[in-house]
Amino acid sequence: MDIIDFKEAMTLKKIKNNWRPVQGEPLTDLDKKVLFHQNKGFLVPKRKLIKTTEQIEGIRKSGLINTAILDLVAANIHAGMTTADIDKLVYDYTLSQGAIPAPLNYDGFPKSVCTSINEVVCHGIPNENEILRDGDIVNVDVSTIFDGYFSDASRMFMIGEVKPEVKKLVQITKECLEIGVEKAKSWGFLGDIGEGIQRHAEKNGYSVVRELCGHGVGLKFHEEPDVEHFSRKGRKGMLLVPGMVFTIEPMINMGKKDIFIDEEDGWTVCTEDGLPSAQWEYTLAITESGPEILSY
Repeated sequence: MDIIDFKEAMTLKKIKNNWRPVQGEPLTDLDKKVLFHQNKGFLVPKRKLIKTTEQIEGIRKSGLINTAILDLVAANIHAGMTTADIDKLVYDYTLSQGAIPAPLNYDGFPKSVCTSINEVVCHGIPNENEILRDGDIVNVDVSTIFDGYFSDASRMFMIGEVKPEVKKLVQITKECLEIGVEKAKSWGFLGDIGEGIQRHAEKNGYSVVRELCGHGVGLKFHEEPDVEHFSRKGRKGMLLVPGMVFTIEPMINMGKKDIFIDEEDGWTVCTEDGLPSAQWEYTLAITESGPEILSY
């Protein structure tokens, strides 16, 4: 996920110049639709963000492995295992499929997967001394490189008997993700996704983490655009164009939205108030007929 710079301003000039037709070639129907919105002053994606059919197929194959890894974790996760055990499970299976765990050594991250327990929002580092216990909730975030294509997804797991109020947090967070996916329609806007997620979370008494967001993915681990999980008044965000591929990964807190990063490891993000947080993530492609989930 990407860190959002809230101070970065979007100028009208920047908005108008994003989409450029291929010089010397006639306008396609896609060009005409995107240029219509661009000329109305809406933010549109750069052409390089639109994946080809071949590229989406490559991401789809990566996504199949990524989903299989999470299925493997789901079949094996239990109280008493360490988060280092999860990391080994992910590492071994990924390599057995001819793939690479994308988090390993990414910007210095030391493990193959992120494991985030209870009040840890995201980017938890697997540790042989960190043991899953009855009542814990844990997010397992898996990212895979296969034949040069990236995919990314995460799931929440409930260990043993989890308190009803924590179960509800996990369920509502998944519903937030599903609402976000429903809003990811071609010729809609990224802001529609954030608005739907924020409304559902706050209706249930929860808060949405602001500083972290979903992101474009496929040819790199993190690409444009940022996919915010909350809405900004008067801002629709980027136009959703067929061929865009990105993650939706809402982080929903039981308490306040405030977070901090552990200074010791520089990665682990925790809730400021120590209350639990939950997250679910899909990779999806925008198509004319609706979003296609590539990894879950």
